[in-house]
Amino acid sequence: MKNPVFAVALSAVLSSSFIATAQADKLDDIIGSGKLRCAVTLDFPPMGSRDEANKPVGFDVDYCNDLAKVLGVDPEIVETPFPDRIPALVSGRADIIVASTSDTLERAKTVGLSIPYFAFQMVVLTRDNTGINSFDDLKGKALGNTSGTYEAIALEKDVKSWGSGSFRAYQSQNDTLLAVAQGHIEATVVTNTVAAATLKSGKYKNLKVAGNAPYVVDYVSLGAKRNEYGLLNYLNLFVNQQVRTGRYKELWVKWVGTEIPPADLTVPHVYY
Repeated sequence: MKNPVFAVALSAVLSSSFIATAQADKLDDIIGSGKLRCAVTLDFPPMGSRDEANKPVGFDVDYCNDLAKVLGVDPEIVETPFPDRIPALVSGRADIIVASTSDTLERAKTVGLSIPYFAFQMVVLTRDNTGINSFDDLKGKALGNTSGTYEAIALEKDVKSWGSGSFRAYQSQNDTLLAVAQGHIEATVVTNTVAAATLKSGKYKNLKVAGNAPYVVDYVSLGAKRNEYGLLNYLNLFVNQQVRTGRYKELWVKWVGTEIPPADLTVPHVYY
Protein backbone atom coordinates (compact mmCIF):
# COMPACT_ATOMS: atom_id res chain seq x y z
CA MET A 1 0.00 0.00 0.00
CA LYS A 2 1.39 3.41 -1.02
CA ASN A 3 2.40 5.70 1.84
CA PRO A 4 0.58 9.02 1.22
CA VAL A 5 3.11 11.04 3.25
CA PHE A 6 5.98 9.59 1.21
CA ALA A 7 4.10 10.29 -2.02
CA VAL A 8 3.59 13.95 -1.11
CA ALA A 9 7.24 14.35 -0.09
CA LEU A 10 8.45 12.72 -3.31
CA SER A 11 6.17 14.91 -5.37
CA ALA A 12 7.55 18.02 -3.67
CA VAL A 13 11.16 16.96 -4.33
CA LEU A 14 10.44 16.20 -7.99
CA SER A 15 8.59 19.49 -8.44
CA SER A 16 11.48 21.43 -6.89
CA SER A 17 13.96 19.63 -9.13
CA PHE A 18 11.88 20.42 -12.20
CA ILE A 19 11.59 24.09 -11.29
CA ALA A 20 15.33 24.35 -10.62
CA THR A 21 16.05 22.76 -13.99
CA ALA A 22 13.55 24.93 -15.83
CA GLN A 23 14.78 28.18 -14.28
CA ALA A 24 18.46 28.43 -15.15
CA ASP A 25 20.57 30.90 -13.23
CA LYS A 26 21.36 34.16 -15.04
CA LEU A 27 25.07 33.48 -14.64
CA ASP A 28 24.61 30.25 -16.60
CA ASP A 29 22.59 32.12 -19.22
CA ILE A 30 25.36 34.68 -19.73
CA ILE A 31 28.06 32.04 -20.04
CA GLY A 32 25.88 29.99 -22.37
CA SER A 33 25.08 32.98 -24.60
CA GLY A 34 28.76 33.91 -24.94
CA LYS A 35 27.92 37.55 -24.29
CA LEU A 36 27.77 39.92 -21.29
CA ARG A 37 25.59 43.01 -21.78
CA CYS A 38 26.60 45.84 -19.46
CA ALA A 39 24.49 48.96 -18.99
CA VAL A 40 27.09 51.77 -18.95
CA THR A 41 26.62 55.54 -18.88
CA LEU A 42 28.82 57.11 -21.56
CA ASP A 43 28.57 60.80 -20.67
CA PHE A 44 30.28 60.43 -17.31
CA PRO A 45 34.06 60.58 -17.84
CA PRO A 46 36.34 59.12 -16.68
CA MET A 47 33.89 56.32 -15.81
CA GLY A 48 32.31 56.16 -19.24
CA SER A 49 32.58 58.17 -22.46
CA ARG A 50 33.42 57.82 -26.15
CA ASP A 51 36.85 58.38 -27.68
CA GLU A 52 37.63 60.18 -30.94
CA ALA A 53 36.70 57.03 -32.86
CA ASN A 54 33.32 56.93 -31.03
CA LYS A 55 34.41 53.81 -29.15
CA PRO A 56 33.17 53.38 -25.54
CA VAL A 57 36.01 53.93 -23.06
CA GLY A 58 36.43 54.51 -19.34
CA PHE A 59 36.72 52.83 -15.96
CA ASP A 60 33.26 51.24 -16.17
CA VAL A 61 33.90 50.05 -19.72
CA ASP A 62 37.15 48.37 -18.66
CA TYR A 63 35.38 46.90 -15.63
CA CYS A 64 32.78 45.31 -17.90
CA ASN A 65 35.53 44.03 -20.19
CA ASP A 66 37.40 42.52 -17.22
CA LEU A 67 34.27 40.73 -16.02
CA ALA A 68 33.50 39.40 -19.50
CA LYS A 69 37.06 38.12 -19.79
CA VAL A 70 36.94 36.04 -16.60
CA LEU A 71 33.53 34.70 -17.63
CA GLY A 72 34.95 33.72 -21.02
CA VAL A 73 32.40 35.75 -22.98
CA ASP A 74 32.36 38.83 -25.20
CA PRO A 75 31.44 42.19 -23.63
CA GLU A 76 28.66 44.34 -25.07
CA ILE A 77 28.30 47.93 -23.87
CA VAL A 78 24.66 49.03 -23.71
CA GLU A 79 24.77 52.83 -23.60
CA THR A 80 22.37 53.85 -20.83
CA PRO A 81 21.61 57.35 -19.45
CA PHE A 82 21.55 57.60 -15.66
CA PRO A 83 17.73 57.55 -15.33
CA ASP A 84 17.49 54.41 -17.49
CA ARG A 85 19.97 52.20 -15.66
CA ILE A 86 17.48 50.18 -13.62
CA PRO A 87 14.82 50.11 -16.38
CA ALA A 88 17.44 48.69 -18.77
CA LEU A 89 18.15 45.88 -16.33
CA VAL A 90 14.54 45.14 -15.39
CA SER A 91 13.41 45.13 -19.03
CA GLY A 92 16.15 42.69 -20.02
CA ARG A 93 18.10 45.05 -22.29
CA ALA A 94 21.17 44.54 -20.08
CA ASP A 95 22.44 41.67 -17.94
CA ILE A 96 24.13 43.86 -15.32
CA ILE A 97 24.61 47.52 -14.48
CA VAL A 98 28.17 48.89 -14.52
CA ALA A 99 27.29 52.57 -14.33
CA SER A 100 28.41 54.15 -11.05
CA THR A 101 25.16 53.24 -9.27
CA SER A 102 24.98 54.40 -5.65
CA ASP A 103 24.25 51.57 -3.22
CA THR A 104 21.23 53.14 -1.53
CA LEU A 105 18.80 51.07 0.53
CA GLU A 106 15.91 52.52 -1.44
CA ARG A 107 17.44 51.45 -4.76
CA ALA A 108 18.13 47.99 -3.34
CA LYS A 109 14.36 47.45 -3.05
CA THR A 110 14.28 47.27 -6.83
CA VAL A 111 17.65 45.92 -7.92
CA GLY A 112 20.31 43.66 -6.40
CA LEU A 113 23.57 45.46 -5.62
CA SER A 114 27.09 44.10 -5.19
CA ILE A 115 29.65 45.24 -2.65
CA PRO A 116 31.10 48.64 -3.70
CA TYR A 117 33.50 48.64 -6.64
CA PHE A 118 34.23 52.41 -6.66
CA ALA A 119 33.68 55.47 -4.46
CA PHE A 120 33.36 59.21 -5.12
CA GLN A 121 33.92 62.40 -3.09
CA MET A 122 31.63 65.27 -4.07
CA VAL A 123 32.92 68.74 -5.01
CA VAL A 124 31.39 72.05 -6.09
CA LEU A 125 31.90 72.95 -9.75
CA THR A 126 31.21 76.52 -10.84
CA ARG A 127 32.46 79.28 -13.14
CA ASP A 128 35.39 81.41 -12.11
CA ASN A 129 33.29 84.60 -12.09
CA THR A 130 30.39 83.58 -9.82
CA GLY A 131 32.00 84.47 -6.51
CA ILE A 132 31.28 80.96 -5.29
CA ASN A 133 34.24 79.63 -3.31
CA SER A 134 32.65 77.03 -1.06
CA PHE A 135 29.53 74.94 -0.64
CA ASP A 136 28.05 77.52 1.74
CA ASP A 137 28.10 80.05 -1.11
CA LEU A 138 25.54 77.96 -3.02
CA LYS A 139 22.63 79.11 -0.86
CA GLY A 140 20.20 81.24 -2.83
CA LYS A 141 21.83 80.46 -6.18
CA ALA A 142 20.46 78.86 -9.34
CA LEU A 143 21.75 75.29 -9.23
CA GLY A 144 21.26 72.09 -11.17
CA ASN A 145 22.39 68.53 -11.61
CA THR A 146 21.99 65.32 -13.61
CA SER A 147 18.63 63.63 -13.04
CA GLY A 148 18.73 60.39 -11.06
CA THR A 149 22.23 60.76 -9.64
CA TYR A 150 23.12 60.64 -5.95
CA GLU A 151 24.47 64.20 -6.01
CA ALA A 152 21.34 65.54 -7.74
CA ILE A 153 19.08 64.06 -5.08
CA ALA A 154 21.24 65.47 -2.29
CA LEU A 155 21.60 68.94 -3.82
CA GLU A 156 17.89 69.31 -4.63
CA LYS A 157 17.05 68.35 -1.05
CA ASP A 158 19.41 71.07 0.24
CA VAL A 159 17.93 73.71 -2.07
CA LYS A 160 14.45 72.92 -0.75
CA SER A 161 15.65 73.09 2.86
CA TRP A 162 17.33 76.48 2.28
CA GLY A 163 14.06 77.95 1.04
CA SER A 164 15.85 80.09 -1.55
CA GLY A 165 17.52 79.63 -4.89
CA SER A 166 16.43 77.12 -7.51
CA PHE A 167 17.22 73.66 -8.78
CA ARG A 168 16.99 72.31 -12.33
CA ALA A 169 17.43 68.69 -13.43
CA TYR A 170 19.24 67.76 -16.63
CA GLN A 171 19.15 64.53 -18.60
CA SER A 172 22.91 64.05 -18.96
CA GLN A 173 26.19 65.00 -17.32
CA ASN A 174 27.19 66.92 -20.44
CA ASP A 175 23.98 68.97 -20.28
CA THR A 176 24.72 69.84 -16.64
CA LEU A 177 28.31 70.90 -17.33
CA LEU A 178 27.22 72.97 -20.33
CA ALA A 179 24.53 74.66 -18.24
CA VAL A 180 27.16 75.78 -15.73
CA ALA A 181 29.64 76.88 -18.39
CA GLN A 182 27.02 78.91 -20.30
CA GLY A 183 25.53 80.51 -17.20
CA HIS A 184 22.13 78.83 -17.21
CA ILE A 185 22.90 77.77 -13.63
CA GLU A 186 25.53 79.09 -11.25
CA ALA A 187 26.99 75.83 -10.03
CA THR A 188 26.54 72.11 -9.59
CA VAL A 189 27.95 69.31 -7.44
CA VAL A 190 29.90 66.57 -9.20
CA THR A 191 32.26 63.80 -8.23
CA ASN A 192 35.92 64.58 -7.81
CA THR A 193 36.63 62.32 -10.79
CA VAL A 194 34.25 64.18 -13.09
CA ALA A 195 35.69 67.52 -11.98
CA ALA A 196 39.24 66.34 -12.63
CA ALA A 197 38.35 64.96 -16.07
CA THR A 198 36.37 68.08 -17.02
CA LEU A 199 39.13 70.52 -16.11
CA LYS A 200 41.78 68.31 -17.70
CA SER A 201 39.86 68.17 -20.99
CA GLY A 202 40.16 71.92 -21.46
CA LYS A 203 36.70 71.97 -23.03
CA TYR A 204 35.37 74.48 -20.53
CA LYS A 205 37.97 77.17 -19.91
CA ASN A 206 35.93 79.09 -17.32
CA LEU A 207 35.17 76.32 -14.79
CA LYS A 208 36.75 75.74 -11.39
CA VAL A 209 36.39 73.53 -8.33
CA ALA A 210 35.14 75.45 -5.28
CA GLY A 211 35.81 73.00 -2.48
CA ASN A 212 34.16 69.82 -1.26
CA ALA A 213 30.44 69.26 -0.83
CA PRO A 214 29.50 67.97 2.66
CA TYR A 215 27.99 64.76 1.37
CA VAL A 216 28.96 61.28 2.43
CA VAL A 217 31.34 59.37 0.20
CA ASP A 218 29.28 57.89 -2.62
CA TYR A 219 29.93 54.14 -2.79
CA VAL A 220 28.73 52.60 -6.03
CA SER A 221 27.90 49.00 -6.89
CA LEU A 222 27.35 46.64 -9.79
CA GLY A 223 23.69 45.81 -10.28
CA ALA A 224 21.76 42.68 -11.24
CA LYS A 225 18.17 41.55 -10.80
CA ARG A 226 17.33 40.96 -7.15
CA ASN A 227 16.55 37.27 -7.52
CA GLU A 228 19.73 36.37 -9.42
CA TYR A 229 21.63 35.19 -6.36
CA GLY A 230 24.21 33.18 -8.27
CA LEU A 231 25.13 36.16 -10.43
CA LEU A 232 25.20 38.55 -7.47
CA ASN A 233 27.47 36.20 -5.52
CA TYR A 234 29.80 36.05 -8.51
CA LEU A 235 29.83 39.84 -8.84
CA ASN A 236 30.79 40.18 -5.16
CA LEU A 237 33.69 37.79 -5.60
CA PHE A 238 34.76 39.55 -8.79
CA VAL A 239 34.89 42.96 -7.06
CA ASN A 240 36.83 41.34 -4.22
CA GLN A 241 39.35 39.93 -6.69
CA GLN A 242 39.73 43.24 -8.52
CA VAL A 243 40.80 44.88 -5.25
CA ARG A 244 43.01 42.03 -4.00
CA THR A 245 44.91 41.65 -7.26
CA GLY A 246 45.58 45.38 -7.64
CA ARG A 247 43.49 45.69 -10.80
CA TYR A 248 41.18 48.25 -9.13
CA LYS A 249 44.15 50.51 -8.37
CA GLU A 250 45.54 49.97 -11.86
CA LEU A 251 42.27 51.11 -13.46
CA TRP A 252 42.06 54.07 -11.06
CA VAL A 253 45.50 55.32 -12.13
CA LYS A 254 44.64 54.76 -15.80
CA TRP A 255 41.36 56.69 -15.78
CA VAL A 256 41.49 59.02 -12.76
CA GLY A 257 45.23 59.63 -12.47
CA THR A 258 47.62 59.90 -9.58
CA GLU A 259 46.58 63.30 -8.20
CA ILE A 260 43.57 61.78 -6.45
CA PRO A 261 44.35 58.67 -4.36
CA PRO A 262 42.15 55.62 -4.90
CA ALA A 263 39.17 55.48 -2.58
CA ASP A 264 39.67 52.78 0.04
CA LEU A 265 37.15 50.02 -0.54
CA THR A 266 38.43 47.81 2.26
CA VAL A 267 36.61 47.58 5.57
CA PRO A 268 38.67 45.60 8.14
CA HIS A 269 36.99 42.32 9.07
CA VAL A 270 34.05 43.08 6.74
CA TYR A 271 35.23 43.44 3.13
CA TYR A 272 38.38 41.83 1.80
